[in-house]
Amino acid sequence: MKVALGLLLALTIGVACRLAGIPLPAPPVLIGALLVLAMTLGYVVTDRLAAHREANSRPLCGGPSGQPEEVQS
Repeated sequence: MKVALGLLLALTIGVACRLAGIPLPAPPVLIGALLVLAMTLGYVVTDRLAAHREANSRPLCGGPSGQPEEVQS
């Protein structure tokens, strides 16, 4: 769903820029376009892999005092 919304938003911005006659807010060369594609794919892959992991380090995170739960008294 996120990918479809992202593509729709990108196409909408592209059409709006074309109709308004302003330059696209994207790199004009192939290497820049590949960089944007690589960043997008990295985000999507990380979102799919990391979102479903169990939070194993939660007890080590600091609370309001900044101390881990194990140390707080």
